[in-house]
Amino acid sequence: MVGFFIALISGALMSIQGVFNTQVTKTSGIWVANAFVQFSAFLVCMAAWLFTDRSSFGALLKVEPKYMLLGGVMGAGITYTVIKGMELLGPARAVMIIVVSQLIIAYLIELFGLFGVEKQPLEIRKLIGMAAAIAGIIIFKWK
Repeated sequence: MVGFFIALISGALMSIQGVFNTQVTKTSGIWVANAFVQFSAFLVCMAAWLFTDRSSFGALLKVEPKYMLLGGVMGAGITYTVIKGMELLGPARAVMIIVVSQLIIAYLIELFGLFGVEKQPLEIRKLIGMAAAIAGIIIFKWK
């Protein structure tokens, strides 16, 4: 149940952050806004690290495969695409498409067992659920 609430908070924070970042971009430019977002996140993470676990940064050298360390690079891409998506589509439409895209990609990762994730069998009910989510986007956008 805790995981459910954490996921709800994550979704809410992502939506709010996207709106905030889009507004900042109107004044500063997309790459300045993106750099500020990433830098401020770095500062928060460093502060949290100082006050909590103090794990060794040397452990990062042991991560295998090494491409798993590209999450931060993807973070810059995520911030950029969320800002542009919200700017071009508005928050509700952008978030719906983002969430459905996340769902589809996450299911493909599970289905094919990519990136070290345990492979899961194809389930028709999950395909129906994704189709329903896509239909929801179409209905939401319908004028």
